[in-house]
Amino acid sequence: MKHTLGIIGARGHTGAELIRLVAGHPQLELAFVSSRELDGQRVADHVAGYRGELRYSNLDAEAAAQQPVDAVVLALPNGKAAPYVAAIDAVAPQRVIVDLSADYRFDKQWYYGLPELTRHNYRGQRRISNPGCYATAMQLAIAPLRDQLAAPPACFGVSGYSGAGTTPSDKNDVEKLRDNLMPYSLTGHVHEREVSEQLGLPVEFMPHVAPHFRGITLTANLWLQQPATRDAIRTLYAQRYAGEALVRLLDDAPWVSRIAGKHHAEIGAFALAPGGKRIVVVATLDNLLKGAATQALQNLNTALGLPEHLAIPLTGDDA
Repeated sequence: MKHTLGIIGARGHTGAELIRLVAGHPQLELAFVSSRELDGQRVADHVAGYRGELRYSNLDAEAAAQQPVDAVVLALPNGKAAPYVAAIDAVAPQRVIVDLSADYRFDKQWYYGLPELTRHNYRGQRRISNPGCYATAMQLAIAPLRDQLAAPPACFGVSGYSGAGTTPSDKNDVEKLRDNLMPYSLTGHVHEREVSEQLGLPVEFMPHVAPHFRGITLTANLWLQQPATRDAIRTLYAQRYAGEALVRLLDDAPWVSRIAGKHHAEIGAFALAPGGKRIVVVATLDNLLKGAATQALQNLNTALGLPEHLAIPLTGDDA
């Protein structure tokens, strides 16, 4: 018997990626997808790879809570999740909720689901906060050296414009982005606060959006308390991520053009400055996949008692 899933806020890029993943899942069945703008339209007409007859519906919080499903993914903008969570809490407190927004990432009652780093904290929680895309890249890049740092990590991030969502803005305006790199939220970005909270140390983050559609490149400048060799640092990362199917280490700096459509993150460069106390690490991931939908499926699988990587392509080029 399959587990049933509903997606609320399914019009966006991440919702479409998650629909595609669920369509290929042997133990998950999509029961409903809610979108105000696409109400009544066939999902298959909007999501390549989905061949069912399901149509989008427009469900408010109370109606969504009444749907008899095992799990719900909230793919809503920041600040919109609370009414749905409250309604589901009242009707079905044991239903799994995976929230893709930042609304519950600072709530200690929710499990923060970055499996490669927080899997040991999962105790059967039914409320799961999916990490941010930049935040995932930053934490994967920094975590192996977290206890050896002498100063706050400084992170320079560049995202494709799909990270700005589907609501029109300067950050997803193709004409304004043409031949351009657009800095924004250079201090106090929510992902800066998220990573600082999760790692327990201040992190400096400077995000930018670029003309490409998808993919994040994150360059982390890390100062060490004691000198180290490049080989020792790379070995530390290899030990930390040994057996992790969705983290791959490279000797060279990974390219964002090579991560689009892939389900894993890549970490590389490990450029050591003279003196051995400054190391630069580069991480890339697809913001819509490992930065969102793929990670959500990891968390769904775990919460439903299924193998974590079920229905996530792991071989070759992933996609």
